[in-house]
Amino acid sequence: MCVESDGCEIEGCSSSDEVQTLSGSMSPGLKSNPDLHPCKPGQKFRAALLKCRSPTAAAGILSFGNVLNYMDRYTVVGVLLDIQKHFSVSDSEAGLLQTVFICSFMVAAPIFGYLGDRFNRKIILSCGIFFWSAVTLFSSFITKEYYWLFVLSRVLVGIGESSYSSISPTIIGDLFTNNTRTMMLSVFYFAIPLGSGLGYILGSSAKDAAGDWHWALRVSPVLGMTAGTLILFFVPDPKRGSVDQQGGQLRIRTPWICDMKALAKNRSYVFSSLASSAVSFATGAFGMWIPIYLYRAQVVQKTVVPCTNEPCSSRDSLIFGAITCVTGLLGVLIGAATTRLCRLKTERADPLVCAVSMLGSAIFICLIFVVAKKSIVGAYFCIFIGETLLFLNWAITADILMHVVVPTRRATAVAFQSFTSHLLGDAGSPYLIGLISDALQKTYAKSVLWQFLSLGYALMVCPFVIVLGGMFFLATALFFLDDREKAEKQLSQLAKSPSSVKV
Repeated sequence: MCVESDGCEIEGCSSSDEVQTLSGSMSPGLKSNPDLHPCKPGQKFRAALLKCRSPTAAAGILSFGNVLNYMDRYTVVGVLLDIQKHFSVSDSEAGLLQTVFICSFMVAAPIFGYLGDRFNRKIILSCGIFFWSAVTLFSSFITKEYYWLFVLSRVLVGIGESSYSSISPTIIGDLFTNNTRTMMLSVFYFAIPLGSGLGYILGSSAKDAAGDWHWALRVSPVLGMTAGTLILFFVPDPKRGSVDQQGGQLRIRTPWICDMKALAKNRSYVFSSLASSAVSFATGAFGMWIPIYLYRAQVVQKTVVPCTNEPCSSRDSLIFGAITCVTGLLGVLIGAATTRLCRLKTERADPLVCAVSMLGSAIFICLIFVVAKKSIVGAYFCIFIGETLLFLNWAITADILMHVVVPTRRATAVAFQSFTSHLLGDAGSPYLIGLISDALQKTYAKSVLWQFLSLGYALMVCPFVIVLGGMFFLATALFFLDDREKAEKQLSQLAKSPSSVKV
């Protein structure tokens, strides 16, 4: 049996004398006490909910929320051609949608990181999901005269989604350890390509089914509010560092300024954050512009006709979305398996696997722009391999952070890594690519061939940034073992008296 906190006895809670804890360990059960009274109906319902709060269920719900998080942001990209026609905007103005979203996302991230290390994390997550869901639903009713309001709605959505991305990985980090944590983080970060791909598919399918692109923005809000409700009821807020201390609890929390100084001195954290920025730069630019680039390639090949009135063809968005889903799954599986295997050979496996995958990805992404003019199938093949290698490092990067940062500052670390990766990455890359494309198009403004080539030349920036990211992962490998050892010593100090804590 179990005992609820208000002193009532919950019948049938356990069939043994042991109670399962969040970390998966077993603790002695509480013996029957004659002073206990039967639970009231409301208390039994609460007890039933508590029994459903297993670590695996919590990780599943958080991963579902992450799918919706990314699905929402790429639903807009899936109908980008229609948005351009509806609001009559250029490439650079369309790219601004993603740029303002990412800018608000990254500015809000440090704030939510601070809150996530100090207050109830699941309440913050739920409020964030409800907020961005409501704003997305509202944005679907904005008329063509108010493009600025549509841009503003993306700013607000970025703030809401920032709360989720900054905090949810830290809950998983406090529920699992070692290879199990790597696996669960892999599932969680698989939601990035899966959600992105589903965003393209949802946007295109909803538009085709309703005959109006606005309906693409009216499905994800309903799912988002469902996820917010599930988090409120079924996701726990575990004690920070409980599994790292074998069920214990860290007695103190370091000041925010000390957290920031420690992170700035953590070389593995700094270099992996810069590498993450390179990944974000490429994925942000690709996610925004590759479907349009392939559409323009087919116009050049004369297999499709130029779109003059909405709704435009969604075929390329659907195919790219499906490829993104599959490559995301493959990347996560290959990344987790490769890292586990390489850990048997070297303790620096995590950053080394990321470095090799980045350098390999750059080669295939370069080939996209070589073959696209002649073969769309060849371009899709290069995209498939390049994306698989690029997505391989998402979960591994998060696991590197968990190894080199102590639990009491992980939300802050995730938030500032997110801030850095967006500031140097996808905050500017969609707009920058659109700006370069517009500038090149001025030479031959009415040439469909030059429209295709100019966007391709602009996208050629991405492989060079990816190679730079691979170099940063190699630098991370140099300092990874030292920083991991320092984090383990700091964790031991945090579990002791406040006077022994060192930054």
